[in-house]
Amino acid sequence: MATSDQVQERIEYESAQFVHDLFANDCKNVVKMGQVLGLKVLSRDGWVLLQGAEEQVEKAKDALEDLEDALRVGGEISAKEFNTALKVVQGQMDTKVAKLGQVKIQGAAGRKPVSPRSAQQLAYLNAMDCHDVTFGLGPAGTGKTYLAMAKALAMLKEKQVHRIVLTRPAVEAGEALGFLPGDMQEKVAPYLRPLYDAMQDMLDPDLSKRYLEDGTVEIAPLAYMRGRTLANAFIILDEAQNTTPEQLYMLLTRIGEGSCCVVTGDQSQIDLKKGMRSGLSEAVQALKDIDGVSFIRFSATDVVRHPVVERIITAYDRVRGSENQ
Repeated sequence: MATSDQVQERIEYESAQFVHDLFANDCKNVVKMGQVLGLKVLSRDGWVLLQGAEEQVEKAKDALEDLEDALRVGGEISAKEFNTALKVVQGQMDTKVAKLGQVKIQGAAGRKPVSPRSAQQLAYLNAMDCHDVTFGLGPAGTGKTYLAMAKALAMLKEKQVHRIVLTRPAVEAGEALGFLPGDMQEKVAPYLRPLYDAMQDMLDPDLSKRYLEDGTVEIAPLAYMRGRTLANAFIILDEAQNTTPEQLYMLLTRIGEGSCCVVTGDQSQIDLKKGMRSGLSEAVQALKDIDGVSFIRFSATDVVRHPVVERIITAYDRVRGSENQ
């Protein structure tokens, strides 16, 4: 029973499965909500019981309402969304899970639409709508490449662009791809695997194959962009931290009429030879106040891979920050 300085609320849902979905299908999240918000949380059969200080109970109700709204518009609750809902009611984040779920990038028939899973991912998608060139900067696992690919395929489907051009510096091969076996796609495929994976995740295999065969989706090493004008295209440059200043400048000046470009990179993961300056570092300085260019910066809190990845990135940032002081 609740004491005089506590309140108790029981919230009924239509099924036990719906409650499981609210808590990301992990019973440990019931305990976690109680620990994070400082109250008692119980769940059984299709109901959730909240007991504690009125302010904390209201926060828990707000979090559950946000998660419920997200579910009812067709979203899925993972650990990421559950933690986001808790952070929102604690004032640590602004964008609710349900609002993120309202943005859907429709892929091929039968494939699930792609939705942003953090406020920065939402800002990233909005930036692509409003700018000619968008830079997605930050650590691995934050969805930079995946969301760019989803947006490119959506614009292709809506006939806003006629083709997609995917490129990435092949640092390990020193761009000397002529010495590698196979045709061009086979030579560059290992370096563009994340882009291939994202495309195949969103398209059925036959359509993906057709796009590659007829040139609707072009995959080429960065060195092969020189001298071209890329019109009516959605251009994605991945791993831009491994470009030289000349390479990135060259690509950005290839953009033609009706085209847009997304550049992704992580300035903490530069693989260039010692003494070589990253083209991405130069671009961040040179283009920061240029009209039509947007920079979206991701952090460990935007990681959408295994939850431990966020903790690993945070730990490394802390150690590296102390070493640089």
